Amino acid sequence: MTSNYNAPFGIYIHWPFCASKCPYCDFNSHVREKINHDVWRQAFRTEIERYAAETGHRRVTSIFFGGGTPSLMEPETLADIIENIKNYWPVAQNVEVTMEANPSSAEAKNFETCRSAGVNRLSLGVQSLSDDSLKFLGRRHSALEAIDALETAAQIFKLFSIDLMYGLPGQTLEGWDNELNNALNLCENHISVYQLTIEPGTVFYREKVPEVNEGLSNQLYRRTQEILNLAGLPAYEISNHARPGYECAHNLLYWRGEDYLGLGPGAHGRLTKKSEGGFFETEAIQEFRNPDKWLDSIRTDGEGTQKRYTLAFQERLEELILFGLRVSEGVDVERFYRLTGRRLFDHLKEEKLDMLVKGGFLIGSRSKLRLTESGLRRLNSIARALLV
Repeated sequence: MTSNYNAPFGIYIHWPFCASKCPYCDFNSHVREKINHDVWRQAFRTEIERYAAETGHRRVTSIFFGGGTPSLMEPETLADIIENIKNYWPVAQNVEVTMEANPSSAEAKNFETCRSAGVNRLSLGVQSLSDDSLKFLGRRHSALEAIDALETAAQIFKLFSIDLMYGLPGQTLEGWDNELNNALNLCENHISVYQLTIEPGTVFYREKVPEVNEGLSNQLYRRTQEILNLAGLPAYEISNHARPGYECAHNLLYWRGEDYLGLGPGAHGRLTKKSEGGFFETEAIQEFRNPDKWLDSIRTDGEGTQKRYTLAFQERLEELILFGLRVSEGVDVERFYRLTGRRLFDHLKEEKLDMLVKGGFLIGSRSKLRLTESGLRRLNSIARALLV
């Protein structure tokens, strides 16, 4: 494996359980009445020990607990995972440890315990500050509970963020303006904003819930940029806004194409190694998606990995371009060379690149390739044009 000790290196932990399944959610989440935490703690220990034998020379710069609802873990499970990671890897002094949480009153009571376990950044799935919208989304918390949870988080964590959704039924520009400004009063440093998308396999998909029309969607998007930019939270990624210095380091690691491990049902990972000819190859790792299958695999085979394979360079190129163009800084030419051993502009269509730059969609320089504001809304089509 690449031995760049100082390169960012993250560990993602997937806790697959939720108290209920939201009708819009297509994540790998499951509702269980009983969970044997002793069994899950041991399974994560096994995975940590196995991966550490391979990557223990890397310095961990971020840890992210996602799900599911990881704030529903027993505090002992959370603390055990963090402690074991720190026992098996060198950890950066300023390591970011993020946990996703729901803003219910029951979970807010555990915020102090989570901080004591080692969490230093909280990501709160508020989704809306409207009771009607929360009911439509199938959320278990009220607007008042969300406000209380945000106030509690502000007392305990220096770093916390909230998720909000737009494009909900009955939502107006004026209503969205008010909701965003209320959110800024409660969380002034990081807000993630997503449009409601109806995904196959969800309850909303089966019920044929319509998405907001394109005209209103564009208006809501523009108002989001205007309000958050004015508040000092520019978009550092298509859906993520932060005051400078408050960006999520772990998510930036994904978008920049750095290495990370994924532990838990359905988790993914990327590990880079040097290959022949001075190039680098990246392995994609995928864990078993079903929680029971993941546990059984660890019991019987000592690992939860379902498949592991080397990405073809074209796959890796597409990944680095698609993810890299999501962030405002764009694709860094030097980083691309460090990760692949290849020169970025040698692998892009020169004619299309020139056309997109002249059209005002891309900005290209010797050091960066990034999208303009108008290009961000056309990310997928621009990436295809550059790569096909």
